[in-house]
Amino acid sequence: MTAPKPILTRRDFVRGTVGAALGASLFGVTPQSARTAEARSSSVCVIRDEKALKEGNRVDTAVLQNMLDELLLQFTGQTTPKEAWLSLVKPDDTVGLVATPHLNPTHAELVDLVKAGLIAAGIPVNNIRDAQGKPDRPEACTALIALPALKAHWLTGIGTVLKNYITFSGKPSNYHGENNAKLGEIWNLPIVKGKTKLVLVDALRPLCDKGPQPDPRYLWNYNGLIAGTDPVAVETIALKIIEEKRKTFPGGLGPLSPPPLCVEAADKVYNLGTSNMAEIKIKTFGWEKDLLL
Repeated sequence: MTAPKPILTRRDFVRGTVGAALGASLFGVTPQSARTAEARSSSVCVIRDEKALKEGNRVDTAVLQNMLDELLLQFTGQTTPKEAWLSLVKPDDTVGLVATPHLNPTHAELVDLVKAGLIAAGIPVNNIRDAQGKPDRPEACTALIALPALKAHWLTGIGTVLKNYITFSGKPSNYHGENNAKLGEIWNLPIVKGKTKLVLVDALRPLCDKGPQPDPRYLWNYNGLIAGTDPVAVETIALKIIEEKRKTFPGGLGPLSPPPLCVEAADKVYNLGTSNMAEIKIKTFGWEKDLLL
């Protein structure tokens, strides 16, 4: 009888045993270690405005526009939104927008503002498309902007950045449960690899438990946007916010289930970025109440 493959657990990650055992037992790949010999750093920007959501949790588009513009300027170091966008994408790019499509989806207002900003920067409207869904959609793009919503997910622990590309695999169910640890391999598929120019997380009204179904008990107005070019660093910050929010409930909500193994694996196995908080330069702007960082 063939011995069962060992299961990678959250404890394995805490112990730092992600290396060869992880690659050999769960993934069937050799962990990448090109970045371990030198210090790494990634910048993640968080901007919040307590007026971003109006009565009834409706988006104040004018406030959101200001937030987006300021976030782009701060993150890129450019002086105008047009220059900021053009530092991320080229005028001749075919730009795919990859938003969370349903069940606590990315706010349509944010997607529309991103599209309008790209058009104002000189990207032809016909070169901007919805890239969420089947694998042929990102394949047709030369640049991708990930626009996930911040939420916990009962199938993958966290359902934000890394899971945002799950449909590109053609087999989303292969990444459920503790197999969420393999989500990073999707970002290395030829149809995706190297194309993501910006990760912009909709953290206006996140969901910290029971996701992706929007249970009102676990939704709250964070009124934020999170941006970076390192998907793992952005996911690490997103996970930190979710985990800190869970601690504020009476008695706490306990660990996410399944454990979001994908975050550290994306770093240590798939070499997509850093999951080490000490290596992430967090820049925060605006409303500071209950920042959770």
